[in-house]
Amino acid sequence: MSRCRGCGSQRLQRVLDLGAVPAADHFPPVTEPIRAEEASHPLAMDLCGRCGLAQLAEDDTVTSEPRGVEPQALKDQAADAVARVDRAGWLTGKTVREFGSPHGGSWLGLLADRGFTAVTGAQGPADVVLDCFGIMHEPDQRAAFAERAAATAADGVLLLQYHALSAIVRQGQWNALRHGHFAYYSAPALQRLLAGAGMAVVDSWHFDLYGGTVLVAAVHGTNEKPGAAADEATELLRGGALQRAADSRVRGLRRWLLDRRRDGQRVYGYGAASRAVALFALAGLDRSLLAAVADAAPAKQGRRMPGTDIPVISPDRLVAADPDLVLLTLSDLSDEVSADFPELAGRWVVLDRDL
Repeated sequence: MSRCRGCGSQRLQRVLDLGAVPAADHFPPVTEPIRAEEASHPLAMDLCGRCGLAQLAEDDTVTSEPRGVEPQALKDQAADAVARVDRAGWLTGKTVREFGSPHGGSWLGLLADRGFTAVTGAQGPADVVLDCFGIMHEPDQRAAFAERAAATAADGVLLLQYHALSAIVRQGQWNALRHGHFAYYSAPALQRLLAGAGMAVVDSWHFDLYGGTVLVAAVHGTNEKPGAAADEATELLRGGALQRAADSRVRGLRRWLLDRRRDGQRVYGYGAASRAVALFALAGLDRSLLAAVADAAPAKQGRRMPGTDIPVISPDRLVAADPDLVLLTLSDLSDEVSADFPELAGRWVVLDRDL
């Protein structure tokens, strides 16, 4: 990408470079041999010096991720978010339109419970427009914000939820970078994108999901000029914070698994998540280090982690294997798996928390 996805500037700085890795959404059948070209897709993040948008540098992959199962944590957060927005008085009108995410999940049912009717673009602008983690999947960010602004009625509200760049940088969540995710928003960058579409943020809510998720309410019209493009997160990015976090995590995970194998412990994983793909490949993992990864999604079972020979199995097979330790790839699943699999108590190791 030679120009910013948000403002078109050529002032792009490479702030995270993971080299060539597997596509994050292509889980081959477990019987399919690993091919060299499987891990041949460049993965890097650029930062715009003009508008401050962090973005996927390029993407030569084709989206094909098997449908996952929506975690309970996302369902709970969605209900909490809609309740907060309702209490704040932003759920007015009768119609709602949702720009969905490829990862699934929908808030339409929660709005239907409050008397809203779902409409399509052909039916004109909606009173409430929803976008929960959807807009980051749009390669042309400027056009995507313009489309959502046009979908919002003149006196309506756009509800936009995103994984905050500040949380990604502060917590070293370098593996938030993946193919198909084209933008990572700081508050200034988001405000600039909305302003370019004739909208402004009028309210916001913060959640613990993914270590830091923000929901904003935006309406048409603004007389304010966006502030400086840089903030603490972007300055840390420029200083190489995520690159150092990535290098450290890759080395640390491999070293930990080598130590567990030396000690004779059998380690399995839980959560065949797209964010684990680059990590597993860069760390050079195979089934001698991580025997298998369990996942609740039937569509992923019988496949393998991209770029590795590590099979994806059902949760029942994980329990039957009676592993010594289970590496949980998504910390937001911790409460759910602890409740669902009491027989594995004391064996969970949370990737983002414990290593």
